[in-house]
Parts: sequence; structure tokens; C-alpha cells
Amino acid sequence: MYKHILIATDGSELAGRGIDHGLALAKALNAKVTVLSVTHPLQNQAAQAAMDSGIPDPFSRYDQQVDADMQKRFAAIEKRAAEQAVTVELAHEIDDYPAEAIVRFAKLRDCDLIVMSSHGRRGARRLVLGSQTAEVVTHTTIPVLVIR
Repeated sequence: MYKHILIATDGSELAGRGIDHGLALAKALNAKVTVLSVTHPLQNQAAQAAMDSGIPDPFSRYDQQVDADMQKRFAAIEKRAAEQAVTVELAHEIDDYPAEAIVRFAKLRDCDLIVMSSHGRRGARRLVLGSQTAEVVTHTTIPVLVIR
């Protein structure tokens, strides 16, 4: 059925449930798994504020922090995958629009299922807080399994 599953995560506890579901499904289907995490680039206003407060080279510091966060996040994911005897490929993208990055990545890697988590917010709360999952569902033809 599914041969290559993309699991998108932001590192949150809720996203962890998506990882667990995606890994279990991949094990049952003997599918390939890629886990993708997308972070925002450092915005110019934040970099300027950092420089104004005396922090030298905020872009390098931001990159180092993101790298450290990804190493920690990916180590936890590798541990979960090993517990289920599933091999995973780990990927990280930096993009202003995470949902677009997820859809683009899934197409480029020939993924046939995207697994993501969602809080299930509706109405004004969703408009204010946004929903990367809703954006992915809206902008892809690849099936999306939404974990709540």
C-alpha cells in the first residue's frame, strides 16, 4: 500500500504521537520512513535586535542553536525508531513556509503518505494560530494521515 512514509515533526509532544503512529504503520507495511523537521530562518528584525543588544553574529548563533536542537530531536526519533525496529532517514529544512516545504519535500522524495499531528483547532483559533497540517492537506495530492 504505502512504500515511503514522510513523518513531519516540529518536535512537540503532540508531534511525537505522529511519529509513533507513523513508525508503527511503517513497520506494519514494511515501508521506508523519512522524518522531516522544518524550522523558520532567523528573521532580520530578530537578528537586528540581537545585534543591538550586543550579541555578535546572531545568524551563526541561531544556526548553531538550530543544529543542536535538531541533533537532540533526531536522537530521540532514532531511539523511538530503533525500539520499533524501523530504519529512518532524518531530514531538516529551513523555510519561511513549513507546509510548503513539507509538500515540496514529499514530492521530491516520492513519498506516498504524509503523517502529521494536529491540535484540531477550528474557527478563529485556527485562523489566529494557523495550522501547518491544514495547509499541507490543502496543498497536496499525497494522502495525509492526521494524528490528534
